[in-house]
Amino acid sequence: MFGERRGAGTATAEREGQGRVSEALVLEGISREYRRGSVALHPLDLTVPRGRFLAVMGPSGCGKSTLLQCAAGLDRPTSGTVRIGGTELASLKEAALTRLRRERVGFVFQAHNLVPSLSVVENVALPLLLGGAAPDGRALHGLAAVGLADRADDAPAELSGGQRQRVAIARALVTRPEIVFADEPTGALDFVTAGDVLALLRQAVDVEGHTVVMVTHDPEAAAWADETLFLMHGRTVGKLERPGPDDVRRALVDMNARDGERQR
Repeated sequence: MFGERRGAGTATAEREGQGRVSEALVLEGISREYRRGSVALHPLDLTVPRGRFLAVMGPSGCGKSTLLQCAAGLDRPTSGTVRIGGTELASLKEAALTRLRRERVGFVFQAHNLVPSLSVVENVALPLLLGGAAPDGRALHGLAAVGLADRADDAPAELSGGQRQRVAIARALVTRPEIVFADEPTGALDFVTAGDVLALLRQAVDVEGHTVVMVTHDPEAAAWADETLFLMHGRTVGKLERPGPDDVRRALVDMNARDGERQR
């Protein structure tokens, strides 16, 4: 259904030569503190090359979502720099930052965030319309890529949860963004449907050359990624290259055991 997996480096090479930097995302020394001294992220560095699928894992409250929000320009870090495709986010005024998120970043959330009053194809086309682009065939093409061309005129409420998430993926990819951020995209889905959604994200990387950063709590989901980054108490504590689900589970058990030792 989703085609054979192809090496990310091949797709990346096809998208190079356009004057863009080779890194989709660079974080340098970013931290995030809230009022009363609460620290969500301690200073950390992270580089995500183009055409890479990165999973971010860790226990609840470890800083996963804060990391994603700072990386995506949805929240400002307390210190450090964030660059998307070579553009430093701190240098942008709010209007320019909003435009960057709309045109150069895609988002997939657990709750889908589809507009109920719009049709499926109108939801996919929304980023194009908000950017002032004339309606064209990109939205329908995006729906066809996720297997939902025949549901274009339906309302989101007429679709299953898995189908709505596939619409969200089509919407996230319609502008051909430099990076896609996915926050627990399979958290509300059953095992089979989650596999279909993850296969679409994997295909977006391998075939289309997109870059995906996904926050997840599920070892099965993380196993679809090229690399898994582990967080604990707002700090990076390890990485795994192309892990299997059991590799991820063992890393989580070991991470929790080491943390328990430190807490004693």
